[in-house]
Amino acid sequence: MAACDVTDRAGRPRLLDLFCCAGGATRGYQQAGFHVTGVDLRPQPNYIGDAFHQGDAVEFVREHGHTFDVIHASPPCQAGCTLTAGTNKGRTYPQLIPAVRDALRHVGRPYVIENVAGAPVRKDLRLCGEMFALSVIRHRFFELGGVHIPQPDHPAHRGRVAGMRHGEWFHGPYLAVYGQGGGKGSIAQWQQAMGITWTDVRKELAEAIPPAYTRHIGHHLIKALAGDAPVQFELPGLATP
Repeated sequence: MAACDVTDRAGRPRLLDLFCCAGGATRGYQQAGFHVTGVDLRPQPNYIGDAFHQGDAVEFVREHGHTFDVIHASPPCQAGCTLTAGTNKGRTYPQLIPAVRDALRHVGRPYVIENVAGAPVRKDLRLCGEMFALSVIRHRFFELGGVHIPQPDHPAHRGRVAGMRHGEWFHGPYLAVYGQGGGKGSIAQWQQAMGITWTDVRKELAEAIPPAYTRHIGHHLIKALAGDAPVQFELPGLATP
């Protein structure tokens, strides 16, 4: 596998975003001050990052992960997602988190693994759209390797997610940014709710996390890398870079 160019003339710290899709996580890290390279198995013509490599994420991080300052990974979450549990109908999905974690520990860089509540990740950090005044709830959990990110207060939800469920219409301040029908909202509403403007593809919006989440994480990572916050680069099970 050929190495990609991850240099940044502006001197920004470099972050690797595995399973990047269109770049919801990428955009937040960019806003925090990172140069971001995305990796995805499929072409991502709408990817918002600074550089992109199409290929296997686990192979790429094992070969090139040591050239980055921080690594973020958002492995596919269908296996642990409660929203698809009733529609899987016997289908099985690859469980990539153990392989990703093993590769990240081998590389020895600070890392973040993001996923849904049912996924086998350590719940070091929980983020919700209400923490950032967004029109989505979208709870996501983050396993942190080699760095500490403070947990924001979790404000009470202001109501229900709007839409049709079981033949009944519910009003509420939040949109359901997933699936089809059921009053799920327009593309423009999804973009506004998520804080994502560079793609109008529903599937890409549905698979993303709001950039506000990784902007919060990224700000603390930047401080840690600059020596302005406590960061531990060697943890039990993490290889020395």
